[in-house]
Amino acid sequence: MRIAVLGAGYAGLALARKLERTVPDDVEILVVERTGTHLVQHELHRVVRRPSLADDVVVDLDDVLARATVREAEVVDVDPDAGSLTLSGGETIDYDYGAVCLGAETAFYDLPGVEDHATPLKTLDHAAEIREEFLDALDAASGDDSPARVVVGGAGLSGVQVAGELTALADERDAGDAVTVTLLERLDSVAPAFPENFQQAVREELAARDVAVRTGAAVASATDEAVELDGGERLDYDQFVWTGGIRGPDALGGERPAVENTLRLGDGTFVVGDAARVVDADGEPVPASAQAAVREARVVAENVAKLVAHDREGDGVFEPRLDPFAFDSPGWLVSVGDGAVAQVGPTVLRGRAAKALKTTVGAGYLSSVGAVGNAVDLVSEELGRGRPSDDATEPSDGAG
Repeated sequence: MRIAVLGAGYAGLALARKLERTVPDDVEILVVERTGTHLVQHELHRVVRRPSLADDVVVDLDDVLARATVREAEVVDVDPDAGSLTLSGGETIDYDYGAVCLGAETAFYDLPGVEDHATPLKTLDHAAEIREEFLDALDAASGDDSPARVVVGGAGLSGVQVAGELTALADERDAGDAVTVTLLERLDSVAPAFPENFQQAVREELAARDVAVRTGAAVASATDEAVELDGGERLDYDQFVWTGGIRGPDALGGERPAVENTLRLGDGTFVVGDAARVVDADGEPVPASAQAAVREARVVAENVAKLVAHDREGDGVFEPRLDPFAFDSPGWLVSVGDGAVAQVGPTVLRGRAAKALKTTVGAGYLSSVGAVGNAVDLVSEELGRGRPSDDATEPSDGAG
């Protein structure tokens, strides 16, 4: 019997590790991952400012998986009903149970010129490119009377974090007055998928870090010199970063299929994490996030283990009842340069307490997947950075 885990992001790695503990040893667990590694996506923005962190946020799968077979290959198609996948070279692999954990790709929404001229933030190469473009813009502005202009499209957590890193990088180079970073969001608030008090605290932290925020500003198109907004306003730029949305993986035709609380896509196929639009057991849409992906993976692992046991020992007629996934977030975290915002229950924090929590959670995640050395290095790097400024040390309830 073969279980195929397609992708090794948050969902895929958590699923594979739990399957190693919950299915019999003679069941093959095949993990197909294009890079052969796991990228800690929620720390990727930090590599823009600290290239030395690149090694700490990448985990070799062979180091953290005990018995799963890792296949370094790209999945280009999945047939959930047939229980098969196709690799980029044309090879087809059948499976008894499979999980699509391929994550999401950047969505450009067919906006003219945006994909051609903006840099997304999905890979280490993107982080290096954003850093290089930013430093080039600073250098060009150093001999000019006008500051370098950076536009970041999309004020979800990724956009907030990269905007904060860029202003912090400028400050470290004593070039804070030589650059403007403008964060655009088409909806009426930053972090629009999150609670209102968290949104307000994030906006306050962005202001404290000299990020200019424009909400209700939808990008219509882009050239190599300017972004045009709905309504015709033109924003000239020296650098354009895009974090404006997500779409499904190419192996699913770019779609994020809607799945109910068992996360089932076909009889023997599940879809986990950002690759799907999930509605949980309470009928609520689940936000695309690392914590949701990991929790979904745990439920799917238990359900696959039930199905495997039933196939071996059941009556062959009545399938076992699968556990539904219910999402109840303990809170949210986002870093903004050397600051951070944390929500724990109804309480929202900024400043040192939030920053300490962000560091703890990042290192704790790495430790939880067996990458203890990476966790130690990440904490050491964080402790070696400057302390947050005193203008953001008070707890915030989002009231203003």
